[in-house]
Amino acid sequence: MLKARDIMTKEVITVHPDTEVVKAARLLLDHHINGLPVVDKNGRLTGIICQSDLIAQQKKVPLPSFFFLLDSAIPLTSSKSIEKELHKMAAIKVVEAMTPDPITVGPETPLEDIATTMVKHNIHVLPVLDEGRLVGIIGKEDILRTLMSNGKSG
Repeated sequence: MLKARDIMTKEVITVHPDTEVVKAARLLLDHHINGLPVVDKNGRLTGIICQSDLIAQQKKVPLPSFFFLLDSAIPLTSSKSIEKELHKMAAIKVVEAMTPDPITVGPETPLEDIATTMVKHNIHVLPVLDEGRLVGIIGKEDILRTLMSNGKSG
């Protein structure tokens, strides 16, 4: 049975929280990858920035919905969630646009569990941690490549 260590990319391109969003976008495009692990100065994983995080910057400003009751306007969306969306849309640094505390897998995680996690959580890339240390990354392309190589041999 294939495990994370068998299909992961071991030479991981990373960025730091204070990296400019434009630089992260350039790395994603230049290397044809969907996501970059964000590591602190000690190399610990603090988040992940994906193409979808950067695309989110281009969406329309979310306008709150209101419910009117007895001449009072009651917001149906919390001001915190609107503020969070606006903050992400205006991001200049990776830390402002990244997804903090991403879902991760270990080197021994079976391929089936990786695929299930990706589908269940709509994730395109999964960092691989070994005792808290980033040792690899798995993208949907890695899984597809595995399926293609299995199809050729069978």
